[in-house]
Amino acid sequence: MYTLGIDVGSSSSKAVILENGKHIISHAVVEIGTGSTGPERVLEDVFSGTGLGLDDMAHIIATGYGRFNVDCAKGEVSEITCHAKGALFECPGTTTILDIGGQDVKAIKLNSQGLVMQFAMNDKCAAGTGRFLDVMSKVLEIPMSDMGDWYFKSKHPAPVSSTCTVFAESEVISLLSKNVPKEDIVAGVHRSIASKASALVRRVGVGPDLTMTGGGSRDAGVVDAISKELGIPVNVALHPQVVGALGAALIAYDKVTK
Repeated sequence: MYTLGIDVGSSSSKAVILENGKHIISHAVVEIGTGSTGPERVLEDVFSGTGLGLDDMAHIIATGYGRFNVDCAKGEVSEITCHAKGALFECPGTTTILDIGGQDVKAIKLNSQGLVMQFAMNDKCAAGTGRFLDVMSKVLEIPMSDMGDWYFKSKHPAPVSSTCTVFAESEVISLLSKNVPKEDIVAGVHRSIASKASALVRRVGVGPDLTMTGGGSRDAGVVDAISKELGIPVNVALHPQVVGALGAALIAYDKVTK
C-alpha cells in the first residue's frame, strides 16, 4: 500500500511516497512554493521512475502553507503535526525539533508519547532562516553549499551582532571592507543564525534529544553552531528537507489503517 505526503511551503514544495508506512519509495524537492506550479512540479518529480501514479495512492495528505491548494489531497494537516511525525520516524526518541526552512524557523516540543506539547515559530522576518544564509552567501560570494566548509576553517569568528537580515548584510559588507577573513565572517553569520534559532528552542524547552530538520540542517556549520549554543549534541534527520512531507505520508497511512 502506498501513501503520499505533500508539503507546500513558501519557497519550496516537497513530496514523499511511502510504502506500507515503513519505506520511503521516492522523495522530491522543487524550489518553488505555494501560489505557483510547485505542487504540480513536485508531483511529477516524485512519481518519475517509480511506475506509480496518483491512482495508486491509498491516501494523500497535504501540509505546509499551501496545503489547501493541493487539488489531489484527500486531507490537510498542519506542518507542526507533520514535522513531529516525520522527525520521530527518522530519529526515534526525539523530544525537541528545530526546523530551519527557507522563510521560517520552527521549534517543537514533544512529550514522551511523541505528541506536540508546545511550539514557537519565527515567520515574521528572515533572521535565522535559510533565506538569511542565502543572502549572506551572495554578499560573501561563497556558494551556499560551501558555507559549512568555510565555517570550520575559522579561527577567530567575527561578531555579526544583528539578527535583522538587512542590518547583518551591512555588517558583513563592513567586515569585508576591513579585510576580515571570509571564514571568520562566515562563522559569525552561523553564530548569528544559531543564536536566533536557539532562542526559539529555549522558548519551548530544550529536551535531551534535539533533532534538526529543514534545508538549514544540511549546513554542517549551522548544526555545529547550534549544538555549541545550546550545549547539547544535535541529531540531523536523514531526509531533512522532506520531514514534513514524510510526516504527511505517515499520517495518510494511519488514516487508512487505523
